[in-house]
Amino acid sequence: LLNAAVAQAVEPAQITQHCDSVSLCFSKGLGAPAGAVLAGRRAFVAEAWRVRKLLGGGMRQAGVLAAAARIGLEQAEATLRGDHSNARRFARGIQELQSPLCSVSLPAVETNMVMVAVPGGWPSPAELCAYMRAVSEEELAETGHAVSVLLFPWAAHTLRAVWHRDVSAHDTELALNKLGFVARKCQE
Repeated sequence: LLNAAVAQAVEPAQITQHCDSVSLCFSKGLGAPAGAVLAGRRAFVAEAWRVRKLLGGGMRQAGVLAAAARIGLEQAEATLRGDHSNARRFARGIQELQSPLCSVSLPAVETNMVMVAVPGGWPSPAELCAYMRAVSEEELAETGHAVSVLLFPWAAHTLRAVWHRDVSAHDTELALNKLGFVARKCQE
C-alpha cells in the first residue's frame, strides 16, 4: 500500500477509499522487525481482535516494536522513494547489459519490484537465481568482489528482485556487476 501510494504520489487513503478493510505490515518495506495494523469497521476489527486472542496471539511489552514501526512510518516516503530509485537503476542496468539471458520492461518498474524476463530454456529463472546467490573464487578474482544476490524464481520465465531499506544504491551496483559477471559466464 505504501509503495503504491509513494509511486503514485497520493495518500494511502485515496487508494483504500473503496476497501472494507486494510492490513499494513510494518516489516515490509518499512524496516520494522515485526508488526502490522488492521483497519476497518469497528465490528470487523473487534472480531479480528477476538479471533487473534482465541488463537493465542498477543504481545507484551510491545513498545519497542511499536517504536520501530513509528520510525518506519515517519521515514516511509523517503525510504520507499530510495527503494524505487534503486529498483529502476537495476532495471536500466539490465537493459544496458543487452544480454540474451534476461530483459526487463522499464515502464513496468513502478515501485521496489523488478520482474526480470528470462527467455529461453537455459538458464532457467531458478538456475539464474542460484548463480546470482553463489560466490566463486573466479568472481572474486575477476570483479574484486564476492557478492551474493538473493532473487526469487517467480514463474517459468520470470524472476523477481525486490528492494528494501537495507539494500543501498551501492548494493544495487554490486548486484548489477554480479549479473554482468553471471551473464558473461553463462554465455561462454
